[in-house]
Amino acid sequence: MQTQPQVSFDDLPVDEAVRDAALDHIAHLERFTDRITGCHVVVAQPHRHHREGRLYSIRVDLVVPGGEIVVNRDHHLDHAHEDVFVALRDAFDAARRRLEDHVRRMRGTEKIHASRAQGRISQLFPLQGYGFIRTPDGRDVYFHRHAISDPEFHAADVGSSVFFTEEEGDEGPQASAVHLVHPHDHALHRHAAPHEEIP
Repeated sequence: MQTQPQVSFDDLPVDEAVRDAALDHIAHLERFTDRITGCHVVVAQPHRHHREGRLYSIRVDLVVPGGEIVVNRDHHLDHAHEDVFVALRDAFDAARRRLEDHVRRMRGTEKIHASRAQGRISQLFPLQGYGFIRTPDGRDVYFHRHAISDPEFHAADVGSSVFFTEEEGDEGPQASAVHLVHPHDHALHRHAAPHEEIP
């Protein structure tokens, strides 16, 4: 964690045992992922019950890449939260679930970026509206004209360098989000042959 985790007590005396328990929960989150850059825990008792006593409210703020995760466990009907350690456990269970969701989303985004590659158009069928991109590892991946903007499709030619994202289609790998690397470098000169190919 880039900054020291903080444990605060809102209108309550500082309790070192509670602070240590909160720090242990934070350490467990850090073992799950090293993406947490900051954490602030606030322990409070906003609800008073004359017969049952006071229930603890726990707020957990996690700073992570791409945003912030805030969990505010204010269970005014959950009498188990008269025990501050139970309240801490439940708050950090919720924080862990939110953190897991965030990590999954981040990994999905990173996977998309990691799959983005550069290749070149190896075959082009302009009348039929599709073509193939030669990948860096020597495969030819299908792309449909809908995967590329109309101006770029018309400017594309066999040998054009492109950025693309490879994904699994109904009939195998296909390219999406196709963009010419230098669209103005390729003139509209491919109409002489309906089918051209890079060997």
